[in-house]
Parts: sequence; C-alpha cells; structure tokens
Amino acid sequence: QVQLVESGGGLVQPGGSLRLSCAASGFRFSSYAMMWYRQAPGKGRDLVATITTAGGSTHYADSVKGRFTISRDNAKNTVYLQMNSLKPEDTAVYYCYAGIGSWGQGTQVTVSS
Repeated sequence: QVQLVESGGGLVQPGGSLRLSCAASGFRFSSYAMMWYRQAPGKGRDLVATITTAGGSTHYADSVKGRFTISRDNAKNTVYLQMNSLKPEDTAVYYCYAGIGSWGQGTQVTVSS
C-alpha cells in the first residue's frame, strides 16, 4: 500500500531554511505528480507546491512563491521541499501526497525566535 514518510522538520528562526524530504513506497512513484501540503494549528490543509512526474513543471501557492522549491528524485522515490526565508506564518505540519492512498504522519515546522 501507499506509504509516505516525511522528515526534516524542526524549529528554525525567522529567515532560516529547512529542507523537507518525503520517502515514498508502495506505488509507482515516477508515474505520479507529487504535492506538499501544510496544516497550521486550527486551520485546514493547504496545498503548498506541486511537481509533475518528471519534475519538468512546478506550481506554488502565492504565499511561498520565490521562497520554497519543490524537487524530486525518481531513482530514490523521494520528493523534497527546500524552504528558505522562513516566516512565522510558515509554522505548520507539512505533508507530502501523491493523490492516492493515505497520508503520511507529516513533519512539524516551527518558525520562531
């Protein structure tokens, strides 16, 4: 079955950077677009970034455009989210998703001084 394991979250100061990873298994990773979502406390789950199957096209939410970069390594069945110039409003649990199957457990990102 689909399994997604996110990692790389943590506590970072405003202006800092983090790189999230999501290891995928149980499906043909290279055949699926991949997405990163986030859910802040008391709010719904929002789409942050999308990458197509071969990585040739990406899309970002306006709130992260120019600061976040999504990428993937199909040989490693892994999708990444490089987050720069982090702001307190980026604080959330971050999830990757393939559009099929279940969600992973997410990774907590906290941006605070």
